[in-house]
Amino acid sequence: MSKAPAPFPWARAIGLGIGVLKLSSREFWAMTPRELAYALRELGLGADAPPGRDGFEQLMKRYPDA
Repeated sequence: MSKAPAPFPWARAIGLGIGVLKLSSREFWAMTPRELAYALRELGLGADAPPGRDGFEQLMKRYPDA
């Protein structure tokens, strides 16, 4: 039996975007995930690189739009 994937960490993403980057709610929700990742990476808080196509497909499987 496979373990269910962990839910996307929305609280952390929103907290970093609004609390650390000081974005307004409108600015946060207008950003793409890649833009948020680049901004966080500059602060040493993000991943080293955005996912490639394979990684993106894995994320889509893990966190499907319902």
